[in-house]
Order: sequence, then structure tokens, then C-alpha cells
Amino acid sequence: MEYNQLEKIVAPLLDWYHKNRRQLPWREDKDPYHIWVSEIMLQQTRVEAVIPYYERFMKRFPTIASLASCEDEELFKLWEGLGYYSRARNLKKAAQTICTRHQGIFPSKFEDILALSGIGAYTAGAISSIAFEQARAAVDGNVLRAITRLTQDSHDITDVSFRTQITEELEKIYPLKGRGDFTQSLMELGAIVCVPNGKPKCEECPLGFLCSAYQNNTQLAYPVKKKKAARKIEQKTILIIKYKDKIAIGKRESKGVLSGMWELPNLEGNPTKQQILELLAKQEIVVKDIEKMTHGKQPLKHIFTHIEWRMMCWIVTCENINRDSGFTWVTMEQLENDIALPTAFKKVYQKSIST
Repeated sequence: MEYNQLEKIVAPLLDWYHKNRRQLPWREDKDPYHIWVSEIMLQQTRVEAVIPYYERFMKRFPTIASLASCEDEELFKLWEGLGYYSRARNLKKAAQTICTRHQGIFPSKFEDILALSGIGAYTAGAISSIAFEQARAAVDGNVLRAITRLTQDSHDITDVSFRTQITEELEKIYPLKGRGDFTQSLMELGAIVCVPNGKPKCEECPLGFLCSAYQNNTQLAYPVKKKKAARKIEQKTILIIKYKDKIAIGKRESKGVLSGMWELPNLEGNPTKQQILELLAKQEIVVKDIEKMTHGKQPLKHIFTHIEWRMMCWIVTCENINRDSGFTWVTMEQLENDIALPTAFKKVYQKSIST
């Protein structure tokens, strides 16, 4: 299939979408606020995982104004487990911008949407088309996969200029009516039929009769994607420091991975028991007992986009502490209900209370 034939996909794709689309809570209306929050949550996260987060989020923040005025700690707690906390920060920042610059009303102009914190061309395109019926494409990995298979295009899909080209080609074929549905039909096709892992479900595809890769049995050759650089591996030693009914936590620096978030005390590398005891002694923490947590044969792992943490853990029980050591001491109940602990640290903490 050639790009000048792309208009042929519109009618069969819309017909298929109307019959087969999933019932999702953010599809119940065309509210740009609902679409925006769902699209941000769906970045790097499966639909099934997002649904309960989205429903809790909307119950607590039913309006843009309520999001703009919330406390960071409550926002992060609601976001806990979704990861990439900068997304939550940008949601609040953008909500504040909407309240101050747009009188609390979500802007309808593509350029104004794109100017909001945390919103790129994909999200701006999704909101513009779905909420405001504009001929704006939302091109992500799902869409690129489907289009490159349709056309047997071997361009590297990580190339920004290629993504821009595909966006422009799609925007040429947007129908006069149902533009939001067309955007969602492309997303849906890539999510449930032209799937990312394993063999695509070509027998169920409404575009099989147009698809060059299907006709030539080359589906798995597309999309072409430049190989990612290997993740940097970092060794971490996490400390579960207990005093009476409380556990020590601290705030991370305001830059870098998990910037500004709560964390469990941690050290680079794999220090010895004696080195840990000496460090705690300098902070005037009197240790009653210290025990290395068993992880099985391998350390606990947590993968960020470009970094992999391999974590060992020591459980430290204190006899006495220095209140000026820089730690914040919280109860297990506070950790469960009030404090957002990033998933990397939550893994270790939950392991510690289960052993």
C-alpha cells in the first residue's frame, strides 16, 4: 500500500471501531480534562492497570481547579505505582496554567494545548481530535506500527522527522465527521489487533485487504526501530531503619531519578555490614540489630527507562536515634495511607515486612 492510498483505510477502520471498541471510562464523554488525564496515565502503562487509577483520580479531582489546588503529597499518593512521577507534577502545573491563563477552561486551540506542561504532539493531537473534533493525528508506537506494516515502510520509527511525516500524511485523510473516533480507531487497531509483542491478529484486522506486510507475510519485519542503548546498571543498598514503631525515610534531591520524592535511606554500591554500622554511628544512631535481607539468588531489580537498579537490603533495628540525623520517622500506617513511596523502594519495603 502506498501513502497516497491511505484514504482507503478511513471507512473500514471507523466501521470496525464502532463495532469493536473497548468500553473505557475516559470514552464515556468528550471532556478534554478526562481525555488529557487518561492519555498522561496511559504513557508507559497498560490500559488494564490505568483504569482503577483513573477512576480514583477523577473521584478525588473531578475538576481542573481541584487538581490545580491539591497538595503534592496527596497527588503523588494517588499516583503511587504508576511511576514516572514527573507526569503527575506536570499535570498539576498544567492545571494551574489552565486556571490562570484560560480561566479554568481547557483550551481548544492545538497550539495552546501543546504549550501546557507535560503535553507533547501526541497528547495534543489526541485531545484536539477526540475532544474538539479537529483534524489532528495522535501518532504513537501503536499507530506507527500499524502504518509501517500497511505500507511496508522501513524507516526508523524513532526518527522524529519520520513521525512528523506520518502525522502529516494521516492528517490529510481525516474525515469531516468522526475525527475523534478516527484517532481512537488508529490507537485501538495498534493496541488490540496490530499488537506490539508477538504475531499480529491479521485475521481480525479490518485493513488486511490493504496491508502490504500481511499480503507478503512480512508483518514481523515492521516496525523498524533503532536498537536502544543498554541500560546503565547501578548497585544500590537500601536500609530499612526501624525505631520503635517507626521507619526512617528521606527526601531525594530535586534533580535526577525520582527527584523530590520520598525514599528509603540508601547507599551506592554494596557496602559491608561494618561500613553501614560506621555510617550510622556518625549520625548518632545506636544500632540494636542489623540483618541482611535474603533476596534469593539475585538482588531485587527495578528498571527505569535508561537505568536498572539492583538492590540489596539491610534491616536495621535501632536502640536510640538522633532526631537531627536528617531522616523523617513515619509509621507503617503513614507509609500505607499518606506517603507516596516510589515503586523501587516500595518493592524493598514490602519484601522486608513479608520476611
